[in-house]
Amino acid sequence: MLTLERSPVSSDPGVLGGAVVFPGTRVPVQTLVDYLADGFSLEEFLDFFPSVDRQDAEAFLELLQGEV
Repeated sequence: MLTLERSPVSSDPGVLGGAVVFPGTRVPVQTLVDYLADGFSLEEFLDFFPSVDRQDAEAFLELLQGEV
């Protein structure tokens, strides 16, 4: 069971038009989904986007798995 102390994502109309992003960044969560679908690993994604917190990315992926 996943328990969150804070949300691994955020949305603000003033940031990328309200797209869902990782907190404190301008990196849309859809970018992670796209990278993984293209065969990149989470490690590679985090190397490309060092502003994304690993815990946020992992928590987001856990939330996605719960949706399937």
